[in-house]
Parts: sequence; C-alpha cells; structure tokens
Amino acid sequence: MQNDGLPTTNKTVMTGARAIIRCMRTEGVQKIFCVPGESYLPVLDAIYDESSIDLISARHESGAAFMAEGYAKSSGNPGVVMATRGVGAANLSIGVHTAYQDSTPMVVLLGQVHSKFRGREGFQEVDLDQYFKHIAKWAVEIKDAERVPETMHRAFRIAQSGRPGPVVIALPEDMLIKEEKMQFGTPFKKSRPRPSQHEIAEVEKRLRHAQRPVIIAGGGVKLAQAEDVLVQFAERYHLPVMAAFRRHDVFPNDHPAYIGHLGLGTHRNLIESIRQSDFILALGTRLSEVTTQDYSIISPDQTLIHIDIDSETLGKVYTPDVGIVSDSREALQDLLKMNIKSEWDNWVYERRQSYLESSSLPVGDGIINTDVMDVLQKTLPSNAIITNDAGNFAGWLHAYYQFKEKNTYIGPTSGAMGYGMPAAIGAKLANPTRTVLSLSGDGGFMMTLQELETAVRYQIPIISIVFNNQMYGTIRMHQELHYPNNVIGTDLGQVRFGDLAKSMQAVGNTVNSKGEFEYALLEAIKNNQPTVLEVNTDPNRISVTSTIEELRSRF
Repeated sequence: MQNDGLPTTNKTVMTGARAIIRCMRTEGVQKIFCVPGESYLPVLDAIYDESSIDLISARHESGAAFMAEGYAKSSGNPGVVMATRGVGAANLSIGVHTAYQDSTPMVVLLGQVHSKFRGREGFQEVDLDQYFKHIAKWAVEIKDAERVPETMHRAFRIAQSGRPGPVVIALPEDMLIKEEKMQFGTPFKKSRPRPSQHEIAEVEKRLRHAQRPVIIAGGGVKLAQAEDVLVQFAERYHLPVMAAFRRHDVFPNDHPAYIGHLGLGTHRNLIESIRQSDFILALGTRLSEVTTQDYSIISPDQTLIHIDIDSETLGKVYTPDVGIVSDSREALQDLLKMNIKSEWDNWVYERRQSYLESSSLPVGDGIINTDVMDVLQKTLPSNAIITNDAGNFAGWLHAYYQFKEKNTYIGPTSGAMGYGMPAAIGAKLANPTRTVLSLSGDGGFMMTLQELETAVRYQIPIISIVFNNQMYGTIRMHQELHYPNNVIGTDLGQVRFGDLAKSMQAVGNTVNSKGEFEYALLEAIKNNQPTVLEVNTDPNRISVTSTIEELRSRF
C-alpha cells in the first residue's frame, strides 16, 4: 500500500533492496535510469515488482546520468540513476558533476562489493563515498540494512533542500539481501524561507538611489517556479532582466524588459548592460565564472543585492551590500510590496534595443547555423523544449533563438560534452506531450550516440540536430587563438549521422539547404519518432563572430 504522507508507526520486515524501492515510491519516484549491474540485482528485482516505477536501461552510465539530470530539470523532481561498483560509478561521475554545478536534485545509487571484501581490492572496488564527496552534496555507504529508510529519506531531503544537488549512496551487495525490520518516514516537503522586513527595507533604500539597475536571474528562479512573479516584479518597477548562463527561459525573451543572456561569447553590447549598471539584483544565481565573464564585470562601485536560498552562495565570489537567504519566489513576492516609483524607462529601452540589435539574424548562402535558428524559431511550438550539448554551435542558439515560455530550455552549465541528446530523452519522459529537441556538435554527439538506441527501444520520440563540421570546434577555436595554424588533435573524420540513425531504426536525414532542413524538421515533428537531422556546416565558420581565417589574421 502506498504511503499517504502520514507517519508510519508499524515496522515491516523486508530486505534492504525492497526497502530502497519502498522509499522511492513514498518519495514519488516514477522513473529510474540505469545501466544494469550484478552488484545491485536485488534492487532491479524489487523494481520489477513495483508497478508505479518505470526503469529506463541505457547503453552507458554517462548517458543514464544525463537522462536523469535532464529529467530532473524538466520535471522539477529528483532524477534517480543507478550503476554498478567502481567502473559504472566512474562512468556516470560526469553526470553527478553536472548536477552539482547545475544545482539539480539527483539521487545516485551505486552497487558496492560485499562488506567482507572491502579493503582487499575486491572486484571493481572503489571507496565510493570518498570518490564522490567533492562533487556531491552528500555521499554515503549504507552498511546496515535497517538504516535504509533513514538514509534514503535523508538523501531525498538533502538532494532537494537549500541549493539542490546530487546525493550518492553506495549499496554493499550483502546489505541488499539482508532482512530487517524497517521504519519508514514521510515524503519530503520543500521549505521556502523568505526575507525579513529589515532586509526588504534595505533593498528598497538602495533601489531608490539607483539610476541604472539590472536584474541577473538564475536557476534559483526556475527551481522556485518564480518565473511569473519575476515578470510581475520587472513590470511593476520597470526593471531590465538578464538571464544567467544557460538559464535563457527564466524570463520571456520577447518581453520589453529582457535585455540578454550572460554566457559564453556574449555580445559586448550585452556585457555593457552590466558594466554600466550601478545596481545589480542577483536573484537565484551563484554568479559563476561564465555568467560574470571570468569574474570581470561586477565591481565594488556597484550596489550588489544577492538573493539565494543557499547561505554559502552569498559572498562566495562577491561580497554583497545586502545578502538575503530566501526562496526566489518568496523574495519576489515580498519585494513587490516596496513603495518605489519607476524612473528607469529610458535605461530599459536603451538596453533592450542593444539586445535586439545584437540578436538580429544575419542572412547567408546555403545552410548556415543562423538558418537553423531561423527555422527553429518559426517552426517549433512555443512550448517546445530545447536541450544543448557543449560546443561552439550553441553560440548561435544563445545569440539568436528566443525562449518565450518558461521551462523550455535545458543546458549544462558544467559544459559537459555528450549531454544534449540523453538530456532530451529525460526531458521527453518528463513531458511526453511536448516536442523535445537537442542540439549537438559532431564531437559531443558521438560521445553518447549509443543512447539513440535507448530512445528507439523505449519509443521516446526526440529530435536530434547534429552540426557536423568534422572537428572539436571549441578547442579548435582556442587552438587558433593561441597557436594559429598549429592544428593538432582537433580534426575529426567524416561520420554519416543520418545513416547511423537509420542503422538503429531511428529516422535519419542529412540536409544541405534551409528548405531541406525546414521540411525535415516539420516531418520529424509530425512523425513522432526518434529522429536525427544532420546539418553539414562550414568548418571555417568557427564561432558566431569569427572564421578560422579571421582568427589567424590577427597574428
């Protein structure tokens, strides 16, 4: 019988493995991603008997972890992923790091060697809690079966509370089959701290004296589901809003108050919006290296108000004039009560025009990346979800595509390659009625290409666009910047991605013109099957702003 949220007083005798799944059911888990392993077979067997949970078996642990991370970002619920011992754990560690840097709630279950074999360099033995402790919110090994409920409920609480993140749990083989009396708890309910009246007064006092205020909105706004309140706040006081790195959908990009995105390759006109400002409200963002352009665009001369749910984030990089520990939604609702008259109309209009000028699509011949963005903007449903991999191709998405609805973008702030397509699988499972599309370069796509078969096997109809320039483009760009003409290690061979997709029973198309791409995209949306659209791009066009020839001419 499913837990109804009330305390359970009676103890139930069951194995550690079945207690794990009982806790998952109580916490509302519906999807678990994995690569199966013999070290945790009892857990798999317990899932077999649990009709409320679907198991998605991937081809590689990194793919499974990216699926869980994308699922968590898109659903708002913790992603759950499982792998075996040291080898599987190492393979999925990049997904754990991505969840850590992206503040994504995730629970990771890892098989561990038999307790009697620990310390003997047993088969695939790794001290997993030590291995993960620097890239997880909490890493622990369950040594006593009777403590499974305690540990599992604590794991879901830690993963979701404060600044969310991944929790890693190691499961010794013998613990999973041992029977004990289990005492289960109730599901986690998120707390929402809010500012004090004194803190609101401090913000109001400083905002009254501002002449060029700017809001930097980050993932904390999304996690708090505060996007709509942010729009109200910006409209009430007529404040301009910028999105932190890869948080484009935090504010509607077609809104008159939206003035751009702070990320990799951000146009200098947009960076000037921060440099010229005298008042910055950093809301739900950790002010990362990328968002702050290598920690260069915020100065002590500017008033900084930093609001975040995690106390350790405040002052970690910049000392705020006012630092407030608060849920973003609660903070915005309280800030709406300030008695301030808007005096920033000209400033907002100026910065909005700067954004519009920098994001206007240029026209080219044949098919270029801007053509792809133009077709996507005109063709995709407004609630379509876009994920992206790491790579220079994403610069065109960041610069030219407008996200007009909340919860429509998923990208890795960690910059992990191989992320885009598996994350799209997770997002589609969380939103089965919405169009989900991934963007990847040929380098990143090949790192998790095998997960296309996972999409086919489970009939998950994602659309994957692959920009193929036969190189590791981002690294090549930096190579040309620092060592022009000395090309080594960055060239890649020709891969026919359309044919590869067909070999996995997916739909595959290679397009060579804007018209072909538009037709293929419309067919992909209509056919509702896993689809790969390969776009062969000019390798000379290395970034949004430069060609390889132009980079070399600087020397």
